[in-house]
Amino acid sequence: MTNVGGAGLPAPGGMPAPAGGQQIAAPAEHVVARVRRHGRMLFWPSILLIAVCGAAGYYAGQMDEEWQSIAILAGAALLVLLGFVLPLLAWLSRRYTITTRRVIVRHGFFVQVRQELMHSRGYDVSVRRSWLQSAFRTGDILINTGLEKPIVLRDVPNADLVQRTLHDLMEANQSYIAARRQQDQATPGDHTIAWGQR
Repeated sequence: MTNVGGAGLPAPGGMPAPAGGQQIAAPAEHVVARVRRHGRMLFWPSILLIAVCGAAGYYAGQMDEEWQSIAILAGAALLVLLGFVLPLLAWLSRRYTITTRRVIVRHGFFVQVRQELMHSRGYDVSVRRSWLQSAFRTGDILINTGLEKPIVLRDVPNADLVQRTLHDLMEANQSYIAARRQQDQATPGDHTIAWGQR
């Protein structure tokens, strides 16, 4: 599920010049996109769910003994748990949030892990895709900061759009930092005034 929009996305290099020595305010943080892996990974679990439910419903009523029907239903429930519920929970437990300031990666169901990467750090974004991902216009987005192993956003829908958005956000944040640095250098130092003298 992808929701990529331009709302809150500052224009690259579009930091307004401060009027009359005013302090440049940090832009407010807005959510640009919330992304999960492509739902394609739930195709076979969904087929399994339909097949198991159909087979269990048909054969459970055909058995002579009650314990045989119960065994069929218990086996079907176990198959549904292992073949559908666990893949669904794995899909739901990994999500990516892109804001105007950072990329947030959350994964884990019982133990949650949260990673954040600020756009102001600067990074390299590349897209890696297989032939199947190319058919669905998805891809793995690799965010390389140069310091540790890259952060991978796996099987993201509209991977090219997400890559362009990350480039724009990084450029906008770099422009803001450059403008703040330039303003700080242009601002005269603090002069402390003692009683009756400078």
